[in-house]
Amino acid sequence: MEKSAFKIEEATIEEIQGAFAAGELTARRLVEFYLDQIESLNSVLRGVVEVNPDARRLADESDREKEASKRTGVRLGELHGIPVLLKDTIGTHDELSTTAGSYALVGSKVSRDAGVVARLREAGAVILGKTSMSEWYKFRSLDSVPNGWCARAGQGVNPYVSSGTPCGSSSGSAISVAANMACVALGTETHSSIICPSDHNSVVGLKPTVGLTSRAGIIPMAPRWDTIGPICRTVSDAIFVLDVIAGFDPRDEATSEAAKFIPEGGYKQFLNKNGLRGKRLGIVRYPFVEKIQDNAELEAFERHIHTFRQKGAQVIDNLKIEHIDTILEPNHSGEISIMMADFKSSVNAYLKELENSPVHSLSDIIAFNERNPDLEKLTDYDQQTFIAADMTDGIGEHEKVILEKLDSFSKNGFEKLMKENELDAMVTPGARACPVLAIGGVPRNYRASRIWGQWNAVRNLFRGFEGQ
Repeated sequence: MEKSAFKIEEATIEEIQGAFAAGELTARRLVEFYLDQIESLNSVLRGVVEVNPDARRLADESDREKEASKRTGVRLGELHGIPVLLKDTIGTHDELSTTAGSYALVGSKVSRDAGVVARLREAGAVILGKTSMSEWYKFRSLDSVPNGWCARAGQGVNPYVSSGTPCGSSSGSAISVAANMACVALGTETHSSIICPSDHNSVVGLKPTVGLTSRAGIIPMAPRWDTIGPICRTVSDAIFVLDVIAGFDPRDEATSEAAKFIPEGGYKQFLNKNGLRGKRLGIVRYPFVEKIQDNAELEAFERHIHTFRQKGAQVIDNLKIEHIDTILEPNHSGEISIMMADFKSSVNAYLKELENSPVHSLSDIIAFNERNPDLEKLTDYDQQTFIAADMTDGIGEHEKVILEKLDSFSKNGFEKLMKENELDAMVTPGARACPVLAIGGVPRNYRASRIWGQWNAVRNLFRGFEGQ
């Protein structure tokens, strides 16, 4: 008989699996807990856009499989019975919709699960639902659409600071994990969309190198920079999920190269409390430190640097990234121009692959919004970025020049800094360095720490090129 002593709130994957094994918890009870949390909190936080109507049935199947495995000895998947929320751009071939937070795609149907969803199901995860987000990655209008707002869910709310921004675009995934509406969620990132919400909602987000996880079956933004990663409460949970979703997918060409560098045995083998000993950490202060207005955040940053030294790391301080001021202004660097061109062509291609869809092109989406101004709140939030993107014509000579410049910025900036200083990681305060990563397709990890009752953080940029 199931015992009731196990506390689900704030539980990690490892703790949940231990409770499963000890008979203290069932997948059904776990799913019911998160569904109750969603029922109780989501009307205020608006982190979840849709709940899987099959979640309870899937949990019951998971429990039956657990009982059978005790008799047969069949090994269960790494995430067996673990409920997972997915950003509303990650396709599922079930009763759930995939809409990027927009009513324009309600009724559309994907032909198969996204690559990462197939891996989650194979590992035994229970798909709990879809999370809200900044509608269309905030790309409907970069100037007027707020972070964390979408027509289907409304304005997402930071569970720690309700008056503050949840950031975006994977806002709902971070909100939901922070508020115990799930212990695991997936987000996507092109330009800060995992890292910034994880920062603002005090959870752990990991942006994998482009191609480490499959993008097949997701609503794209800019495929050359898009990636999918975990948003969890602990570093170990994020790594457990990464081990499941990383790997080759024949539907995503980028995974063929990245898969070669996945270590045998996965990434969890590197979870080591003494892992900083002997590592070289580069501290990049400019221009991030001077933009910090909260003394507690700055003091936390300095305290963490002191901790790095105490843990045996070699700290190389006051490093500077070449062209950093230009890189941090995506309109000036040309990054936005590339995103616009990529967005139109990739979204049009995605829509053509759907089994069923009420819209078939970016032009159709714009027209849908114009026909439904109340539904999409068009009088409050315009669609100027959509309109500008729809006027593009793919990657032409002008865009190729921009791409060469951005590639040079990455190679002569972040990558050069890492190589010349033989760094294992680069550390910055805040989520402000995300454009550095976006133009190079390299990863980033965020880990929150609680200081004096306030949430502050140190973020690490891990080596993400040459297979490391």
